[in-house]
Amino acid sequence: MKVFVVGGGGREHAIIWKLAQSERVDKIYCAPGNAGIEPLAQCVPIKAMELEKICDFAQANKIDITVVAPDDPLAAGLVDMLEQRGLRAFGPNKAAAQIEASKVFAKDLMKKYNIPTADYSVFESSAEATEHIRRLNKFPAVIKAEGLALGKGVIIAQNMEEAENAVCEIMDGQRFGEAGRRVVVEEFLTGPEISVLAFCDGKTLVPVVSAQDHKRALDGDEGPNTGGMGTFSPSRVYSEAMAKECMENIFLPTMNAMNSEGRKFKGVLYFGLMATQTGVKVIEYNCRFGDPETQVVLPRLESDLADIFEAVADERLADVPVKWRSDAAVCVVAASGGYPGKYATGCEISGLKEALSLDGIVIFHAGTKREDGKIVTSGGRVLGVTAIAPSLDEAIKKSYEAIGKIRFANMHYRKDIGIK
Repeated sequence: MKVFVVGGGGREHAIIWKLAQSERVDKIYCAPGNAGIEPLAQCVPIKAMELEKICDFAQANKIDITVVAPDDPLAAGLVDMLEQRGLRAFGPNKAAAQIEASKVFAKDLMKKYNIPTADYSVFESSAEATEHIRRLNKFPAVIKAEGLALGKGVIIAQNMEEAENAVCEIMDGQRFGEAGRRVVVEEFLTGPEISVLAFCDGKTLVPVVSAQDHKRALDGDEGPNTGGMGTFSPSRVYSEAMAKECMENIFLPTMNAMNSEGRKFKGVLYFGLMATQTGVKVIEYNCRFGDPETQVVLPRLESDLADIFEAVADERLADVPVKWRSDAAVCVVAASGGYPGKYATGCEISGLKEALSLDGIVIFHAGTKREDGKIVTSGGRVLGVTAIAPSLDEAIKKSYEAIGKIRFANMHYRKDIGIK
């Protein structure tokens, strides 16, 4: 098989790392890739949003399956374009990707099909949104930009001043561009967060092992929201009873709701959940592998990922066994100082070989490139240092031992991943 993976971050590195273990995969291409992906796949200089170029490449190179990993090209309809050319793709089409691309669509879907979620209201003007928040006078208040915002479009306001600033920033200041044309104002839920991804072909849904993400930039869940500073699997709170509740009340109803709306979902459906005192509720959906959750769930996968991708594309997921290792995994993200705000790039990274020499360590590159034979930083999140061990506590220890050997200027990472 020839596989083409679209994207160039830690998630894509983890997908390629897993695909490279398949006996059926002979050749992997990646667009645009990064320094960590280079040893496993042929990186091609095409950006993830250069949709026509991606389709041309897949056609010219007779690719067996193109894996569209990031949200932007999915929302822009890359899967539709590939399929129109008679090419096989893994990922939802444009209509199904709306489940992530529009928070308004997702919330309305949950309301219509009685899928448990937080109460919400939608606004098209900043004045109406702030007036609504003032009238409710309930804090913290959750304010979300409607569209895709690199995982940073959610602001939790602790008081009216913060709420007003958030609404103005999103809607009037256009911090996230078109994504902030409308905002969703939601009730604040409390409880442990859980991430569950699921393979879905529109007929069958197979949940992936649970994980938990750490979104805030600083220890103790302080600081601004990021794309994710680390993650661990399995979740400490996700019980078998909870898994059953989610399958019955959330996972299958979501797949069926999408079918009812004529938006058959094929790919990876990500459920961002919260275990509240009144049951598990959906915080958000993503239409693709979560990042950095992928860096802890795929190392636990025993089955052949290429088989799963093909089965989803061909709508025969029910025929493919999906098996998991009992080991735990922890990923700690090494970020550039200043992320998610302004940060420097081009800093040389050292200590990778020393970290990789430790048992059970895999390093997934997120924002790296090769320059004059050296690996340097090229993004906010730079590396995901993943450890696999029989227990969570052991994996945490190993991951921090490994990240302690890595150096680059102004490197920043949280010291409490997996602790809570």
